[in-house]
Amino acid sequence: MKIHGTKKSGKKIMIIVICMILVLLLLFVIWCFISSGRIRTYNDEKSLSEKFVMDINDSPNGFFINSRNTDNPVLLFVSSGPGTDDYVFTDRYKDMHLEEDFTVVYWDYRDMGIAYDKNYDTEKITLENILKDTEAVTEYLKKRFGQEKIFIMGFSGGSHIALHAAQEYPQNYHALINMAQCVTDGADSDTLMYSFMKEVFTKRNDNAALKKLEASVEKAEDGSVVCKDWYNYVALVHKAGGGTIKDRSEFEGIVMPILLCNCYTVKEKLQYVPAMKMYRETPLAKELDGFDYRTGAVSFEIPVYFISGDMDYNCPWELVKEYCDIIDAPDKEFFLIPDAAHSPLWENPEYTCDVLRRVKERVLK
Repeated sequence: MKIHGTKKSGKKIMIIVICMILVLLLLFVIWCFISSGRIRTYNDEKSLSEKFVMDINDSPNGFFINSRNTDNPVLLFVSSGPGTDDYVFTDRYKDMHLEEDFTVVYWDYRDMGIAYDKNYDTEKITLENILKDTEAVTEYLKKRFGQEKIFIMGFSGGSHIALHAAQEYPQNYHALINMAQCVTDGADSDTLMYSFMKEVFTKRNDNAALKKLEASVEKAEDGSVVCKDWYNYVALVHKAGGGTIKDRSEFEGIVMPILLCNCYTVKEKLQYVPAMKMYRETPLAKELDGFDYRTGAVSFEIPVYFISGDMDYNCPWELVKEYCDIIDAPDKEFFLIPDAAHSPLWENPEYTCDVLRRVKERVLK
């Protein structure tokens, strides 16, 4: 009887294993099906939807272009990170319709996102080279769409590139519009993040999170702090609700949209993280260490506008407002978007797109 019972148990385990394998295979097939690589399309006469990779200065660059009317001004959207493709959020958040007012060009600069090539020489990823790429991409877009100037918009880590491009090639742009502007990576930023997280975790009575927070920083005598590990620090910011998407964990706000989006193929999804991690070890990453634009980039020849979410503590909005106050530009303004953290364009699209529409009308009047 004992042997017979063991055989029955073995059969049950085998059936369970087979069922699990079949379920996993089914999920994989579904995942492959939704990973079509398709982007938004329209039926308007002058609409445009394109996704492609092309060489710029002998380096692979990726593009997603959405437009309901290609007569609209071109907006070059410089991806975050640096090295993180952002079209996934446009795919995920269906209510965001920036393409109604602009021809929006989401740019994956050299060897990132859909342009990733594991054999590419990453020593060529420098700020100087990417700025040359920015000029080349801008000239391509101006010529293709018959426009003398375009708008440039950097998001988060992409704000570095857009800001430098606006200073280097002001003749090419109507205005600089940066969302979640990176201002400094010093103690000022870390301290604002720390104060925000401590207040949130204290209100929640989350002692475990408070303990992790205290262990993640070094404190100075003046009360300021410096984080020990940026990526663990940002994970805590997400836990506190001020990360990429308000009140969403990194898994909910970043990983799931990537896994479930239509705009990437399976291959592109699998190379997303390697491409992103690769950018952390490039010459560009080293060049951006220790930056502080409050002392190094305060004069612009073109209008400058900043957009931040009122819960953004990945790039603390208070610093962005302070930076806006001290810069010299023909026109400038800081816009604080309610009910949003680091990604207001997708978190509160109606409000943010209205801001961008007003900026366009203000600049082109």
